[in-house]
Amino acid sequence: MAKGSGLGVRGWLLLGLITVVVLAATGVWNPFPNLWDWANRSQPISEPDVVWQQRVGGTPRSVTIAGDTVVVEQRTRVEARGLATGGKLWERKADWSAVAGADRDAVVVVGKLLVKGYEVLDPTTGVTRRRNGDAVAVWTYRNLLLDARCVQPTDCTISAWDPRGTAPLWTAFVPGVRSGLLGDNPGLLDTRRLDALRVDEEVAGPEPAPGLLGFPIDGRVHVLDTATGRVLADVEPGREERLSVVGGRLLRISARSQDGTCYFNISARDPASGRETWQRPGLNLRTADGAGCAQRQDPQGARNVLLGVAPDGREAVLDGYDGRLLLIGANEERVLAVDDRYALVRAADKGSVSGRDLGGGRIRWSRPAGPKASAALTPYAALIVDEKPSRVIALHPRTGAELAVLRTSANALAVGPNGMIIGEGREIGYVRFGGAAGAPPGSGDNPAPGPAGTGDVPVPEDSCGPKREACPDPDPGKDG
Repeated sequence: MAKGSGLGVRGWLLLGLITVVVLAATGVWNPFPNLWDWANRSQPISEPDVVWQQRVGGTPRSVTIAGDTVVVEQRTRVEARGLATGGKLWERKADWSAVAGADRDAVVVVGKLLVKGYEVLDPTTGVTRRRNGDAVAVWTYRNLLLDARCVQPTDCTISAWDPRGTAPLWTAFVPGVRSGLLGDNPGLLDTRRLDALRVDEEVAGPEPAPGLLGFPIDGRVHVLDTATGRVLADVEPGREERLSVVGGRLLRISARSQDGTCYFNISARDPASGRETWQRPGLNLRTADGAGCAQRQDPQGARNVLLGVAPDGREAVLDGYDGRLLLIGANEERVLAVDDRYALVRAADKGSVSGRDLGGGRIRWSRPAGPKASAALTPYAALIVDEKPSRVIALHPRTGAELAVLRTSANALAVGPNGMIIGEGREIGYVRFGGAAGAPPGSGDNPAPGPAGTGDVPVPEDSCGPKREACPDPDPGKDG
């Protein structure tokens, strides 16, 4: 046989490539999309793997579980995905979006920056349920939606709506709104939640509407009753005061500079009568920065409770309604998260995190955690995010039973009744509580009650009320 006969390896490869190109060009067979999908396939964002993982259109600004859908807010758009599979249901252009209502009664509110009005969308279909062309601001809660409209800068109305309602529940008149009050959920005078690394600040979804709200208007505070729309008070803070509305009380927080330090005092008043109901001196609610006594921030806390620092350096949780001390930490202990039911506390040796009852301080559970661990409380789960190794852990808030333990560097974005959304960059994934990955949630997924750790997903307590009357001890007679 003569040398050089035949195509050789390179020749056959070239012929094969030409054949594939011809087949692709004529539409007979095109392997390139599948090859690109294979090359672009995302790596799992956690171990164990999530139920589903999807790449969204842009980096999420917020993620909310709304019934059987997942609402993803991005910079210039909002999209909804099915909770069962992560498949996209709809997408809309929007500069801002927020979720109002709870579970299957939830709605998505969208709007554009510097443009009046908003739309209320169905989270499953994206269909517009209601339009408003006049509002300059919207506040969204689990049980209420508020909007503000202004005919003139000093002539405004605030209206309350059921999230899926078509007529306002009440309308209140206020003398204007503060400068720049546009978009969704502009700041009111209430509490400031504790920050948690790798946990989105809106991980718990919309909160229940407080009984009273404090609107800052032209240097004064207008206190509004959310049940009736009645304006109960119109108060101007003193020169050394900061006002806040917490637990049905108007708090006057004073910070006085003397002898090179700040002296704090809290006076709580009934907004309707102006009568002082309680007073507590010496507790620092961290409203002033380290440079002096000027109070530029809301007090730390959540819902009806406040978090402060006593003169001896110990942290304390305070009832906003009657001033009771609900929890006093030991030296060097730090409260990582708090709501009106529980507190998550890091031990003085920074080696563990415990769940504590408010009102008695009883330790419900404790587990090892690194010195840089962060934590958050939601209606359905307590979250602990640890480093080295990097983990996201979801626990039953009352018992500490493990709902999910993930080895991941992703962030916790949203928590719902039966699972949570984690995300890293544009990748988001759904983690089911108390079940193996890959088992998608069914319609109306509500596990039957059982022993902790076997599908015992906690039921949310929307509000314990100012005196915790709506949240009795779940284990009566076991306090010992």
